[in-house]
Amino acid sequence: MRQPHPLPRKTASRAIRRETRSDVFFKRCFDLSPHFLRIVHSLTVWFTSLSLPEFGGLPSEQGKRGPEVMEASKELRPFSVSASRGLPKLKPKGRGAESRRAQQSSLYARSRAPVRAKLSRGGATLFVLRYLPLPSPTTEMLRLPSVLRQLRPVSRALAPHLTRAYAKDVKFGADARALMLQGVDLLADAVAVTMGPKGRTVIIEQSWGSPKVTKDGVTVAKAIELKDKYKNIGARLVQDVANNTNEEAGDGTTTATVLARSIAKEGFEKISKGANPVEIRRGVMLAVEAIINELKKLSKPVTTPEEIAQVATISANGDKEIGNIISDAMKKVGRKGVITVKDGKTLNDELEIIEGMKFDRGYISPYFINTAKGQKCEFQDAYLLISEKKISSVQSIVPALEIANNHRKPLIIIAEDVDGEALSTLVLNRLKVGLQVVAVKAPGFGDNRKNQLKDMAIATGGAVLGEEGLTINLEDVQPHDFGKVGEVIVTKDDCLLLKGKGDKAQIEKRIQEIIEQLETTTSEYEKEKLNERLAKLSDGVAVLKVGGTSDVEVNEKKDRVNDALNATRAAVEEGIVLGGGCALLRCIPALDVLIPANEDQKTGIEIVRRTLKIPAMTIAKNAGVEGSLIVEKIMQSPPDVGYDAMLGDFVNMIEKGIIDPTKVVRTALMDAAGVASLLSTAEAVVTEIPKEEKDAAAAAMGGMGGGMGGGMF
Repeated sequence: MRQPHPLPRKTASRAIRRETRSDVFFKRCFDLSPHFLRIVHSLTVWFTSLSLPEFGGLPSEQGKRGPEVMEASKELRPFSVSASRGLPKLKPKGRGAESRRAQQSSLYARSRAPVRAKLSRGGATLFVLRYLPLPSPTTEMLRLPSVLRQLRPVSRALAPHLTRAYAKDVKFGADARALMLQGVDLLADAVAVTMGPKGRTVIIEQSWGSPKVTKDGVTVAKAIELKDKYKNIGARLVQDVANNTNEEAGDGTTTATVLARSIAKEGFEKISKGANPVEIRRGVMLAVEAIINELKKLSKPVTTPEEIAQVATISANGDKEIGNIISDAMKKVGRKGVITVKDGKTLNDELEIIEGMKFDRGYISPYFINTAKGQKCEFQDAYLLISEKKISSVQSIVPALEIANNHRKPLIIIAEDVDGEALSTLVLNRLKVGLQVVAVKAPGFGDNRKNQLKDMAIATGGAVLGEEGLTINLEDVQPHDFGKVGEVIVTKDDCLLLKGKGDKAQIEKRIQEIIEQLETTTSEYEKEKLNERLAKLSDGVAVLKVGGTSDVEVNEKKDRVNDALNATRAAVEEGIVLGGGCALLRCIPALDVLIPANEDQKTGIEIVRRTLKIPAMTIAKNAGVEGSLIVEKIMQSPPDVGYDAMLGDFVNMIEKGIIDPTKVVRTALMDAAGVASLLSTAEAVVTEIPKEEKDAAAAAMGGMGGGMGGGMF
């Protein structure tokens, strides 16, 4: 009985273990057939044969081989790899009477000897302790780990420039903190210039399109990435502060950034002088809790449209036009209504109120038009047929047409597509008989399309035909499967469904499902699509169309409109406090009653006391005045008096409408204190050492030179 050839033993190597792209690729082949792995193994043998001196490779190394290598390779002849009927085999290149099986057996016998061959490719030195035998076709399967162990040294030799070393660098104590603080300062300085009514813009280079001009703090923070690993870690941590504040409150990202920088900077300074970082953090969090409680006491509810306009104006950097248009939108759709922001097509900002469900798909054929003026199709009190599938057969829609005709109702068909004889029949009956029908393609793609069709069905009281998991087909449609709408307007570009007859409880349930998804998703694309669906299910939607002379201007204004809209919603939710950084200044006396447990906690409280002055100082600095003098004068003024940076005067902040949402101020302080105080406790920082590109290039050139020296056989 023929015995199968033994599987290769574990390959030994003195080289440092590394992982190459070849390994990553073959690790994904666990589910591939044994036959494929045999081919991989044969290629391994071939690649190795190109490198081993015994097989003709590396002639420059042949004179340097040890006596053991020379002695073991005297009788070996060059071999190449070929495939016969899908199975790889070894074929002798030279002439001789010895059979192929005998040569293979000889090769396997000699492969067990402790033969050592030294390979050099681009500076990488490998020590292969034996030759790689080929498994017999009778072997049931190849173990993938064995193949990978053989591929690793080969891939290192053939492609050293693709080798990635996973080395780490570690810094401790003051050195690490100093580098991180430099990153924090760089990011905070870039963000701080946007703060206040006289703040400047930041121009951000983009990989595509024109540069972006913005005054939005979180947009600036996200755009910053530093080359130095340690500096970048500090910057990234402050980025997280801005992101968290933006996600929770929608505004106040600049305030959060400057607060975080102040806490981290003072914390590092005190720790370098021997203070305990853990106790300092406890003192900081104790002070923040007291400040938040004081903010809640100072907060006032928003009661009038004028106050809403004031909040929006301040958040939009003093743009009263934006404040008024947001106030009008909330007045028309309610404080909890859906308001969306889009690019306008004019020079001015516009407000459009959309009622019902509107989507950007028009009629499939212009022959469905029944109103010449405006080139549109209009129906009253119509049936709605919704299908997930394409409709091509006329037999599939005959039952629906009969039901609509018997009830004397117009029919709107919304499907993935309507074509072929189905479309021809609809158009013919529309022209010859006057059939009241229109066909529209379903909006969106993939899961988004399915969700939108389900929304339509719920809003109109119908069902989605052909939906996965349901047995309702077009041929089996019943009157209760149709959606009902009071009015339909279809143009060549869009379709508007008004006065849907869906169940209110089901609609409200669907709205709550979408709101829950909005709270959990982190994808900006998903948020945009969920907001669009939420808007269509709501009673009314306000669309703010931002105008401008160029895309750069429109994008900059859109950032401010979004900030103002988020700030307004936050103000409606938790109320308002004094703006311009005055609210935090008015909370400072609340720290006097705190009793710290030790001196380090007292230090943490004092850090927060000084940090609360930073926003007002930054606003004053951007207005061109001395911040510390402004802060001292505010502290000595009556409670409602603050500094108007736009006019350069001290005024009653409430009367002037300089107010901030309580939620924005609270969130900014909490996020900044949490991350910055945690940053202060760091004692060691671990980063990855990037591989130098010049080393990789040199290795690649070396590999080319070595590879060209051998392998011709």
